[in-house]
Amino acid sequence: MTLRIVLAEDHALLRESLRTVFSLADDIEVVEAVDNGADALEAIRRERPDGAMVDIDMPRMSGLEVAEAVHAEGIPCALLVVTSYGKPGYLHRAMRAGVRGFVTKNISPDALIDAVRKVCAGGRHVDPEIAADALAVGETPLTERELEVLRLSGAGLRPAEIGARLSLAEGTVRNYLSSTLTKLQVDNRVAAYRVAEEAGWL
Repeated sequence: MTLRIVLAEDHALLRESLRTVFSLADDIEVVEAVDNGADALEAIRRERPDGAMVDIDMPRMSGLEVAEAVHAEGIPCALLVVTSYGKPGYLHRAMRAGVRGFVTKNISPDALIDAVRKVCAGGRHVDPEIAADALAVGETPLTERELEVLRLSGAGLRPAEIGARLSLAEGTVRNYLSSTLTKLQVDNRVAAYRVAEEAGWL
């Protein structure tokens, strides 16, 4: 049986290298190779492949957003995330979105082929170092609203501007920021953003 997969990677050289890697496997066929998340989602909807290998950091939609959309639509496609960013928060979010595999781009070609076979067969394949980090760091202690406020703060918006953007009172925004600092045990917004960003919660 030949496994049909969609390949989503925005860097052309790497995308073509991955296509070459999969061409070496007799039982894997790349039915589409695309350079952004939105096209990846459309390809998955159209082709109904056995699996899809997606990068996280892509234009138009991230690989995690693709996974969440596939999961929400109930499309039976085994997703494998291959990323340069092995952040624990990314792994937690990917698992919630039903992703079956999560590896870094340091993986060898043979191991990547094996990972695709495994997830398409219903198994899981997670980089053990990332899994250990995820267990150590845990899930984000922040609510979705606190994360939303922190993202806008990290983009340079002041509390009044954040409030206008989210239809919140400025005082409410300050309360969210204050609770965020407390939960992350830091004393300023820059440090809070850095902690959340490094953990992959944003």
